[in-house]
Amino acid sequence: MRLTYIYHSGFAIEADGFAILIDYFKDTGKSPDKGFVHEKLLNRAGTLYILASHFHPDHFNPEVLEWKTYKKDIVYIFSKDILKRRRAGKDDALYLKKGESYQDENLRIEAFGSTDSGISFLIDAESKRLFHAGDLNNWHWKDESTSEEVAEAEKNYLKELDDLAKATDKLDVAMFPVDPRIGTDFMRGAQQFVDRIKTNIFVPMHFWERPAEVEAFGPYAESRGCRYALISVPGEGTEV
Repeated sequence: MRLTYIYHSGFAIEADGFAILIDYFKDTGKSPDKGFVHEKLLNRAGTLYILASHFHPDHFNPEVLEWKTYKKDIVYIFSKDILKRRRAGKDDALYLKKGESYQDENLRIEAFGSTDSGISFLIDAESKRLFHAGDLNNWHWKDESTSEEVAEAEKNYLKELDDLAKATDKLDVAMFPVDPRIGTDFMRGAQQFVDRIKTNIFVPMHFWERPAEVEAFGPYAESRGCRYALISVPGEGTEV
């Protein structure tokens, strides 16, 4: 399989006979209808699964619903908060909440929790196990929050991480937020993640336009046996 970075938390995964697009925000080109998704993925043969972890506009673009008019083999799998927030209609997608799953002849997708809105995705496809965190992270904002707020954020995150670890003790690929905006200890959630779950390839995301700062997590990830795949140029990717 090949994983391609689209933008922010958006990734495309190309497999034999199908592809997966997760948390599409915008394409890789200079105009909205240009780039990897519009020019390659939507023209690729086979089923396209479009996943959205929650309603935030940097993770869900309702434009994706228009694509079914010219690509018939699309399966939409969205978090239920997208329906609740009326960003899409009841018949537009299959909606999942934590603990629910989707399975067909190509893949299995199980919804896990988040420490923000929506869900995260555990995906089994082509004998690989992949995880896309959505907005699951230790969002503790230590420089701006009280010690009580920081402790509560950490407690909530570790509870979600524990639930995931009960389901799987290893991952082939993890796409996980490493967001410098958090400030001090911005890598803490990612550190706790790779400490708890053996991850072969760790792909940081949600770093906005600040990839240089995210390079700092590489040595820690590699010390835990991960291949650290920081892909910061939209449209570039790696084999997984």
